[in-house]
Amino acid sequence: MRKKNDTASGQHAPIFSERFKRRSRWQLVFVVLAIAFCVIIVLNINSGSVKIPVSEIARIIFQRTGDSTQYSIIWNIRLPRIFMAALLGGALSLSGFLLQTFFGNPIAGPFVLGISSGAKMVVALTMIVLLERFHRISSYTLVAAAFIGSLISVGFILLLSRRIKHMAVLLVGGIMIGYICSAITDFMITFARESDIVNLHGWSLGSFSGMSWDNVYIATGIVGVTAGLVFFLSKPIGAYQIGEAYAQSVGVNIKLFRVALILLSSILSACVAAFAGPISFVGIAVPFLIKRSLNTAKPIIVIPATFLGGAVFCMLCDMIARTIFAPTELNISTVTSVFGAPIVIYMMLRRKGGMQGG
Repeated sequence: MRKKNDTASGQHAPIFSERFKRRSRWQLVFVVLAIAFCVIIVLNINSGSVKIPVSEIARIIFQRTGDSTQYSIIWNIRLPRIFMAALLGGALSLSGFLLQTFFGNPIAGPFVLGISSGAKMVVALTMIVLLERFHRISSYTLVAAAFIGSLISVGFILLLSRRIKHMAVLLVGGIMIGYICSAITDFMITFARESDIVNLHGWSLGSFSGMSWDNVYIATGIVGVTAGLVFFLSKPIGAYQIGEAYAQSVGVNIKLFRVALILLSSILSACVAAFAGPISFVGIAVPFLIKRSLNTAKPIIVIPATFLGGAVFCMLCDMIARTIFAPTELNISTVTSVFGAPIVIYMMLRRKGGMQGG
């Protein structure tokens, strides 16, 4: 009897050890991301033409007292920008994760599939038409326009997916849709007024500058609700990752679930496009790095880590964009491309090597 018990405990020991290692790894990744998040916030607040000591930053933020100029710089300029970079970076990363789940391909992302270009096209049309008549556009209008543009691009991609089953060809189709949307946008800009062209040009480059607390509140509401819904879909996403047949066997309505994935992804990417313009490679690079770091695809773990990772990535890129050649500011997509494109190339080479090896 004792021998049987010893054997059973011996079999369970490696399992418990493996679970402990996995959980320790996940905890380490979250701790590193949280520390990076806090450090980059402090660096972002302290970076700029006006240098503010950390002690003064702490006093202004927590005690709401201090030099009036420094107070205004921190509360009216830097903090809204930092919060928007974090929110929109997390939203874009989560959008990429949902698209990768939908297509079953890690190369899928809002920028690559032309979703960002579709959002840009409809936002450009909205800005040209409404600014000429009303001279002002609300944030909600831009988000709605970007959402419609995102859905137009996704609709064409879904139509292509019915005829094209090979994922690599489908991705090329998405890129072509992006080019078509960009061409239509350029055509509209050709006949727009000079003031509209300036506004569109500044927006299309992608930037977190000029953010206000009103933008933060609106983006927090949209992204917060959408991210919450994504998190509640963790179990169906996990089942879907195993396979459609398995997901159906555990009660997932595949058609409804796929529609939900597309809608949630479109809302997240539309919110980013509306406030900051099109931003490249974040939606592909960050989910890949997070999954590699966690060594798991478990949605309940990956979803919050992806959001936090996207926030850290975009805040870091924004800090580089505005400080590396100060006072000249780079557009955010230039910096995200520098870091994101090599990761995407590595992913493609790795997949090709894996296919050849298999």
